[in-house]
Amino acid sequence: MKKLLRDIALVALGSLIFALGINYFAIPNRLSEGGIIGITVVTHYLFEWSPGIVNFILNSILLAIGYRFFDKQTVIYTVISIVLTSLFLHVTEQIGVQINDDTLLAALFAGLLVGIGLGLIFRAGGTSGGSAILARLANEYLGWSVGKGMLIIDIVVIAGSIFIIGQEKAMYTLIAVYVGAKVIDFMIEGLDERVAVLIISEKPNEILQKVTTAMSRGLTVLEGRGGYTGSNKELLYIVINKQELVQLKKIICELDDHAYVTVHNVHEFIGKGYKASQVS
Repeated sequence: MKKLLRDIALVALGSLIFALGINYFAIPNRLSEGGIIGITVVTHYLFEWSPGIVNFILNSILLAIGYRFFDKQTVIYTVISIVLTSLFLHVTEQIGVQINDDTLLAALFAGLLVGIGLGLIFRAGGTSGGSAILARLANEYLGWSVGKGMLIIDIVVIAGSIFIIGQEKAMYTLIAVYVGAKVIDFMIEGLDERVAVLIISEKPNEILQKVTTAMSRGLTVLEGRGGYTGSNKELLYIVINKQELVQLKKIICELDDHAYVTVHNVHEFIGKGYKASQVS
């Protein structure tokens, strides 16, 4: 029950912050957005329709079509998100501020608030509705990846908004969308973003012992064989925080400056000792 209440509180807070990003910074400065909210903003410019009402109608239709692509909890949280986002868009409709001399500042803060809002919703296990649902439909019927689908939808909506808000404002909108995407990544991964490091060295035991004692980290030893020489090798594998990467590199260089090291970003990790992956 505590987790449920916490998640609903996150969705509510995220919905409010998202609505403020749109109504306080984006709309007063005639910026748009990607996805369904972008269509909502454009219809507001054209017909002065309430963003909250249009957002609710469009997302409800899409959710009714694409609900089967999400699990029950995600659907419930998405419904809550759509209702609260639409409500907050409606009640905060007249509170915006126009920044006449610095549209870039408006774009940055619009992206910041939208990113924080959506990030909180994603962390709670919900989705923003619209674009995510369309991307799942594109994945099902066109074979696109979800990421590719969302990117294309955002580009199409922003490109279409050029005829309403002009080329310059559309370019500022791209900045806002980019900032929002980066903030969402940070909200989901946080400061605990991890990397996987694979180490091929002639001194695996020395590196293993040094990392274990100096960093208090365990490594996994993998058995490998050289493709050209055919000789057996021991490979070291470790998942660490990005902040620890500098120390690990220093240890490796001190013990074997000819070691072969590859570093990969880890987008999710599941298992004992790690946080559960977030639903986005």
